[in-house]
Amino acid sequence: MCGADWVRVTRRFYVARLAVHRVGCIGVQGVDCCMGADVALRVLLVDDEALARARLRALLDELCLAGACAVAEVGEAANAVQAMQQLQRAAWDVLLLDIQMPGLDGLQLAERLRTQQSDRPSDWPPPPALVFVTAHTEHALAAFELQAIDYLTKPVRRERLQQALDKAARWRLAAGTGSAAANGAVQALPPEALTIHERGGLVRVPLADILYLKAESKYLTVRTAAQAYLYEGSLNELEQAHPGRWLRIHRNALVARHRVRALEKAGAQCGHDEPEGWLLRLDGVPDALAVSRRQLPLVRELLGA
Repeated sequence: MCGADWVRVTRRFYVARLAVHRVGCIGVQGVDCCMGADVALRVLLVDDEALARARLRALLDELCLAGACAVAEVGEAANAVQAMQQLQRAAWDVLLLDIQMPGLDGLQLAERLRTQQSDRPSDWPPPPALVFVTAHTEHALAAFELQAIDYLTKPVRRERLQQALDKAARWRLAAGTGSAAANGAVQALPPEALTIHERGGLVRVPLADILYLKAESKYLTVRTAAQAYLYEGSLNELEQAHPGRWLRIHRNALVARHRVRALEKAGAQCGHDEPEGWLLRLDGVPDALAVSRRQLPLVRELLGA
């Protein structure tokens, strides 16, 4: 192959020199990737193994040349310290994050990023979308509890990387920001969710979709408008983690504040523990939930009664 006519952009791909200005790729110095795409992402690779970073960079090159993604820039960090330095200096849209690394591992780095959001200096760029990339499947639950948008296992397939980047692009569009936050926009975190074991798999249930949580023996019933799930967790922990989202109406129940619709007098024939008590109605479900005497003033206050 004539070297004067071709530019090698990865180990397996060449592009015609005359076409470089039209194609564009992260592997070609000074050319934006997939020009004309709606969302061009800035991707930071965090892995202590140089070969792993090179593999991800090559996959990004391949996706770009195939027109399957839009990547404006790719950066690299070999450990959590370098990653934090990069995140403080510039706005990155996506973090492709390994888990097992010397020093702080990927999960610890993600936890630190999450806890720093409330007191993050105003001159720091907003946080990126988290995509974990690891050889170990057992950390998936912990990763999703840290609001990761995806979890890829090594060796990463090109199709799965594309799916993860698509999710990151949709998240950026929904938030209305990304690396463009340098213009003054504030980037939202990925939607907070509960990760629930369901039929042998994992389901992410966004907190915004949950109507109420009710303690049932060893589990919590997590009720959405569509269905109910069983979740191993604590009402107290959820209440403390998201105090503005929930209203406690009973020792065994939390409801979504924005879903509270009506308070009704309960009769003895209803079969509730407190026959002369009160029932709460929520938007989205027909269920009537008992309100304890202790919590009744808070419910009335919320309803303006």
